[in-house]
Amino acid sequence: MSLLSAVILLGIIIFIHEVGHFLVAKRMGVRVLKFSLGFGPKIISTQRGDTEYRISAIPLGGYVKMLGENPGEELDQSEKPFAYTSQPVWKRFAIVFSGPLFNILSAVVIFFFVFVTGLPALLPEVGSVLPDTPAEKAGLTKGDRIVAIEGTPVNQWDEMTEIIHKNPGKTMTFHIQRDSAKLEIAITPERKNVANLFGEMKEVGLIGIKPSGSTVVKKMSVFQAARDSVVKTAEMCVLTVVAIVKLIQRVIPMETVGGPIMIVQMAGEQASRGILNFFLFMAIINVNLGVLNLLPIPILDGGHLLFLGIEALRKKPLSERVIAVSQRIGLAFLLTLMAVVMYNDVMRLITGKPFP
Repeated sequence: MSLLSAVILLGIIIFIHEVGHFLVAKRMGVRVLKFSLGFGPKIISTQRGDTEYRISAIPLGGYVKMLGENPGEELDQSEKPFAYTSQPVWKRFAIVFSGPLFNILSAVVIFFFVFVTGLPALLPEVGSVLPDTPAEKAGLTKGDRIVAIEGTPVNQWDEMTEIIHKNPGKTMTFHIQRDSAKLEIAITPERKNVANLFGEMKEVGLIGIKPSGSTVVKKMSVFQAARDSVVKTAEMCVLTVVAIVKLIQRVIPMETVGGPIMIVQMAGEQASRGILNFFLFMAIINVNLGVLNLLPIPILDGGHLLFLGIEALRKKPLSERVIAVSQRIGLAFLLTLMAVVMYNDVMRLITGKPFP
């Protein structure tokens, strides 16, 4: 189940990325020779017009091969107008940028349909009260429903915790629904240092309650979903960039980074939780792939965009030797990174540690 889920997940994400390059290349008048899902020997293929469409043996990526893509490639005079290297910088920039862009836009689309369909959200209902905490001292009990804090309505557990976390040490009035009675209880969240998403300690307010587990399906209108899907995707892009910075700063240990095996595990886990969870995971991976591909590392799309930017400033392309050396360095870096994440994956399997 996990392997099948991962193959479907990666296949769709890679297809979206390569379709971006393919469609924009065709739109710009560039002849596309090959469209491949996967690398290495082809398994099946078919020829349609100028393009060979193929599925290849190694399902860890894909590629679009364009006419004249490689510097120094010999072309007939009649072919040059349709060659990638013959196009102005802005057209080549659009072709390269379109792959990551399609991944990010696909996340917007996925979030939109998930938001319209509806996601289960925890209700702000007390399941248990921890001993010797502000909630216990204030008299909160199991089954209490928090309907507002300081006059601000709360409909979900996350809305409630956000208010509590932002107000450590501040006494606030909690509006409680207890059976048929409505109560107002003053509670002062205690100051606690907790680890955030990146393992950094941050002071927040806590009152010492756990949710009952009761949920409600939250559906958005088309207009709200359209807005929130863009906002959510932008937040995920920023979060991915911040995570990369934290990795470089060693705030996030490199040991927590996973590779293909972890994706297989997580894809299976999300698929087992339901189709909406699987699609949300797909949206997140799409964002990650889109942003990571825009890093200015030679051999990635971001590296090609960097070369094109330099070419635009210099009014002439970099030498073939500089590009070749840069790409070797980029390839060495990526192979090293792949070795690290594969080592992390294998060690997690050997030690039985769960993936992050």
